[in-house]
Amino acid sequence: MEVQIFGTNKSTNTKKALRFFSERRIKVHFVDFNDRPPSKGELQRFAQKFGVTALIDKSARRYADLGLGAVRYDDSRWLDKLTEEPFVIQQPLVRWQHKVTIGLADAEWKAWVEAAKT
Repeated sequence: MEVQIFGTNKSTNTKKALRFFSERRIKVHFVDFNDRPPSKGELQRFAQKFGVTALIDKSARRYADLGLGAVRYDDSRWLDKLTEEPFVIQQPLVRWQHKVTIGLADAEWKAWVEAAKT
């Protein structure tokens, strides 16, 4: 089993996700937004399941700094904006095979671990 985690080292939730998988000795491929922002295609995987608005962290400082609370973008424009401004994305984004989660999802991750054992 190997999971892919997108986020930043400063994010508390990303740290919790990294710790969750490392405690279970599961290989993690960590993609730091500081080094490489996610592509539009990667974000679309998460948006297909949860919707684009679930990707947006409305409590992020960068969200407020950019004044995004007042904008009305369509989904495609939001995905473009999120690739330009990855610090507005809800963290962490976690992917295993074709399954994805946004934010902390311990229960779902535990189900993934159990499914991988069989």
